[in-house]
Amino acid sequence: MRAEEIREMGAGDIQGRIHELEEERFRLEFRSATEPLEDPLRLRVIRRDIARLKTVLREQLLAKQGTNNG
Repeated sequence: MRAEEIREMGAGDIQGRIHELEEERFRLEFRSATEPLEDPLRLRVIRRDIARLKTVLREQLLAKQGTNNG
C-alpha cells in the first residue's frame, strides 16, 4: 500500500485498515511460533503498512489541528 493511496482514504477507513492489519499480524505471529509460514516476508510488509497508515493518520490529525488553530 502506497502513501498516496492512503492519503486518499478518510480517517475512519485508515483506522479500520490498521485494525485489520494488526489482527492479521497477530494471527501470523501466533502461527509462526508453531509452524513455518508460507510467506514469512508478509509480516514485514504488514508491519510497514501499519506504520505508513499510522503516519498518514497522524499527518491528517496535525493538519486538522493546524487549520483549527490558524
